[in-house]
This record gives sequence, structure tokens and C-alpha cells, in this order.
Amino acid sequence: MHTVPRRVLPVLVLAQLGGTSLWFAVNAVMPDLQRSYGWPVTAVGTLTSALQFGFILGTLVFALLAIADRFSAPRVFVVCALAGALSTVGAWAMVGDFQALLLWRFATGFFLAGIYPVGMKIAAQWYREGLGAALGYLIGALVVGSASAHGLRALADALPWPTIMLGVAALAAASGLLILALGEAPRAPTRVSTLQWQALGTLWRDAKVRSSVGGYSGHMWELYTLWVLMPLILATRLDGVQLSWAAFFILGSGAIGCVAGGHAARRWGSARVAGLQLGASGLCCLSAPWLMHASDAVFYAWLLLWGITVAGDSPQFSALTARNAPPQAVGSVLTLTNSIGFAISIASIVLFVALTPHVPLGWLLVGLAPGPALGLWALWPLMKQRA
Repeated sequence: MHTVPRRVLPVLVLAQLGGTSLWFAVNAVMPDLQRSYGWPVTAVGTLTSALQFGFILGTLVFALLAIADRFSAPRVFVVCALAGALSTVGAWAMVGDFQALLLWRFATGFFLAGIYPVGMKIAAQWYREGLGAALGYLIGALVVGSASAHGLRALADALPWPTIMLGVAALAAASGLLILALGEAPRAPTRVSTLQWQALGTLWRDAKVRSSVGGYSGHMWELYTLWVLMPLILATRLDGVQLSWAAFFILGSGAIGCVAGGHAARRWGSARVAGLQLGASGLCCLSAPWLMHASDAVFYAWLLLWGITVAGDSPQFSALTARNAPPQAVGSVLTLTNSIGFAISIASIVLFVALTPHVPLGWLLVGLAPGPALGLWALWPLMKQRA
């Protein structure tokens, strides 16, 4: 049995947290930028969409060209972390030009395709056993990084916005150097020299890969849309700094689900743990019309449970896909899976944001439930096998 040095997991977690902090570097300072440049409230949605589209294009390019499987995964990570950091510096330097800012955020999203999925591939190379637990910590770091925009917004009065943007860029650059110092896994698969078209076909040809990707797709219909709508849910009871801190803690609680689920997967299997959390978050969707009007204690307990379970299943979907994908194409399969998932999330976000003015919020949240339901249906074959 291969023993992984203790330093590996902390290094991977810190590098993933630092690298993915680029995701919301501009979102955290948008209130300041809107006051300074007179941008409309919709500007944050436009910038977020630009980054998401960049990520989708990046994941498609990285998957189709098999970048993470043809080249050293740690080197791909460090190049993209440095490029993402430079893109954030570029955004800071040209922040007054909204069109230029859109292009810099698009570029940041593109380079994130070499950070998030590639980080998971590096973890899969080191952890032949216990991958679900390792990815629990890794994606837990991503969840905290994603929620950090709300925490940074709460601290914005004490930190000038250039400090936040440049600080995030420095953090991303440092994360790349951490991965570079870690080096290659001792038994990393031999890198391929050709494009892996047939391997990518396992997403629809291989029953096990198709099942985990289907579950992940249902999960992505719900996840990012809930994160976008969470401030609106909390605004029914909170405002200002209190709202920002509450959003940070509730969304960041997803890291608890990721880590706890990773440890539970060792006993019950990744598919069952993912299915349990997917089902719980689906019930949270369905109960929204009633719990929106519950007492404060019940209201916040409901949101905390939702925050934990809506993200907690993500590492197990990635672990299942990595475990069942062809070994020589794990990076490309994970990257293409991310591309599909984020395309679904953009469609969901656009639809639900457009419906927000026309549908009561409690009933609107019920519309997220088909994602977990279809995800459970897709995942059921692996749950029966205790995969």
C-alpha cells in the first residue's frame, strides 16, 4: 500500500484555496467599484458571467487538447496560477475600463481551468486509496474560497479595494509555487503524447462514468444558482455587514459537508454519500415555501443544512469520475465534466435570475429541486453497487 507523505494534503488544500481565490476577486470589491465608476447593479452579474464563460472555454480547450494528461500536471497548475494572477493584476490596472475588465475576467476564468480540475488530477495521482476523503478537503477549500467574497465584502470598510485585488493575485501566485515545490507524485501515470478523443467518449459510453457525470450535472443545476440567490434569501431578514457575514458562513459551511462526506465515503462509498447529500439538498429546495416564513432558529438551521449538503456531494462525484475514467485521461475527463457542469450552472443562473422579479422567492427555490432529483436518478446504479 502506497503511503502518502503528510505534507501532501495540506499543500494541495492551500494551493487550491489560493488558486481558486481568483474566482471572486473582483466580486468582493464591486460595491466600491460601483460607487467609484457609477456602474449599475447588474455589472457584478455581467463580470461573473464573463469569468464563467472563460472557465467553460478553458475547460473545453484543456480537455480537447488533453493538456493535463500530455504535460506535467503540477507545471500546468503553476503556469495557470501565475497567468491567473497576472490577469487579476491586469484587471486592477485597467479597472476603470469596464470592457477591458470583462476581458481580464474572461482570461482569469480561462486559466482557472488549469487550476481547479488540474488540482483534482494531482490529488488523484497522489491518493490511489482514500481519494474521496482527499477531494473532500480539496473541494472544501474551493467552497471556502468561493464564500470568501462575502467575507471580504464584510471587511471592505477596513481594506481598500486595490489591496484585496492585489492580495488575491499574490495568493494565487504563491499557490502555484507551492504545487511546484511539491513536485510529481511518485507513481504518476505516464503522460500521453496524443489527443484522447476515445477516452473523452467514456462520459457517454461507460455506464459508471455516465452515472457519476449525470449526478454531478444535476448537482450543478442547483449549486451555483443557490449561491447567487443566497443573499436575496438572507435579505428577507438581514442587511449590510450582517448579511455578508451570514452568507459567508452559510455558503462556507459546504466545506463541512465536503470533509465529513469524504471521511464517510471510506465506510459507505462515495456514491451513497453523494446520494444522501443530494437528496437532503433536494428536500431543502422543496421545503423553501414554508421555511422562508419559519422562526429565525428554524430558518437559519434550514439554510445551514442546505449550505452543508448542496456542496458536500461535489467531491464524491469527482472521486467517482476519477476512479472510473481511463487512467491516462483522468485530467481530461475531469476537465470536460467541469465544462459540462458549469455550462448547466450558467443556464440555471440566467433562468432563475430572470424569474426572480416575477415569482415569489420561496416558490422559485422549488425550481432547483429537479436538479437533485435527476442527479439521484442518474447516480442510482452506482449507489446500488456501493461504489
